[in-house]
Amino acid sequence: MRFFSDNAAAACPEVLQALVDANRLDTAYDGDAWSARMDGAFSDLFGKPVRALWVTTGTAANCLGLAALCPPHGAILCHEFAHIEQDEAGAPGFFTHGAKLSLLPGDGAKLLPAAVDEACDRIRADVHQVQPAALSITNATEYGLTYRADEVAALGDLARRRGLGFHMDGARFANAIAFANADPADVTWRAGVDVLSFGFVKNGGMNAEALVFFDLDKAELVPRLRKRAGHLLSKGRYCAAQILAMLEDGLWLTNARAANGAAATLAKAARDRLVYPVEANELFVRMTATEAASVRAQGFDFYDWAPGEVRLVTSWDQDMDAVARLAAVIEAL
Repeated sequence: MRFFSDNAAAACPEVLQALVDANRLDTAYDGDAWSARMDGAFSDLFGKPVRALWVTTGTAANCLGLAALCPPHGAILCHEFAHIEQDEAGAPGFFTHGAKLSLLPGDGAKLLPAAVDEACDRIRADVHQVQPAALSITNATEYGLTYRADEVAALGDLARRRGLGFHMDGARFANAIAFANADPADVTWRAGVDVLSFGFVKNGGMNAEALVFFDLDKAELVPRLRKRAGHLLSKGRYCAAQILAMLEDGLWLTNARAANGAAATLAKAARDRLVYPVEANELFVRMTATEAASVRAQGFDFYDWAPGEVRLVTSWDQDMDAVARLAAVIEAL
């Protein structure tokens, strides 16, 4: 009974069927019929013309997006616990050819405008210090908190005022939208976001993520960057087909709501053991080492996150019987 990562979840049946349907002769690279539909599908979703590209990993999506916003001599402002800092092995610096990550604090891995302003004010406008060029936030955050539209808009206003490109890491974007019941446009381009890494793998995809540019000018060089980075697959239709299958009929939201619902069930059981409110499909729960060992001995798998704290993650296809059993075990601690 596994609750350690939604990365390990199965691909949903609609995605597998889309792969079968795409398994025929078509143009190579991104010239196929499926890739040609990407821009239109995402433009319909967000209510404005966008440029959408497939890649195979969230790391590539994040870092190609940042490379479009930040020059090699610039700095990317992000949270100190951001995935691009903690879990991407220096890939942002690699893809941008040297850009610096400037790390900021914030409760629950959320950035507040005051912290960003303060960080920018500390940087002298001379040749001796790296100048900020981009702002990156994660929605939902690394601690499972969701940015509301007004919170993103406040950061977007700041980014425009400071002349910063604005990137959103949306590895769990679907979970954030499902929780907030928000219009995807309201928490992205209407709030000032230039580029979104739209996650699908955690939400029922197999090996395809989307990079969505709301600022079309910033997307101009990214196809060349994708090729240079080794992410232009010769049979790209298989990536595009997965993404389109999840966009059609709102499957991306249906899957996210299922994962969030399982997390909400566990949250009710955890009560005051929760480190943060549960606003997506991740829970951070206080447990002693002895308690965690007792839960594992009953067949449950999860990450130790910090001393006295574990992380539980639910997936789109989570076994609800296992969820109920884990909830009962947590309540009984």
